[in-house]
Amino acid sequence: MAYPRCYLVYAVAPEGTSARHANDAVNAYIDESGRGLPVFHDHFTGTPHGGIAVLEVRAADEEARLADLGPLAGWEVAAHALTFSLTGIGLVAQAELTIEGYGKTTIEALREAEPDDRRFWWRRRQRARAS
Repeated sequence: MAYPRCYLVYAVAPEGTSARHANDAVNAYIDESGRGLPVFHDHFTGTPHGGIAVLEVRAADEEARLADLGPLAGWEVAAHALTFSLTGIGLVAQAELTIEGYGKTTIEALREAEPDDRRFWWRRRQRARAS
């Protein structure tokens, strides 16, 4: 495999795992060093609990470490190399291409049209960064 390359990691917690424990385990997995640069992650709502992450892998040892499940031991985990998202910046570019090409809009237009909703934590973060 040529490096760098982003990998999508999909992790499903065993039945009976609480949402809190599942979220903490996914966070711990991406926080442990040696698996590459975490560029995206999110958690599942409802059941099953678990989450996804995209990691920018830059070397063979990082790729091998993806299989070391650590806090996700006993989970259903799959890791897949991505075709076009070669780096974290490539992932952002792929998101923009998808929004523009398939969604027929732009990230800027989405940002401008987005309603003010207290659930949208990123808006608070953007306001805090601007001040």
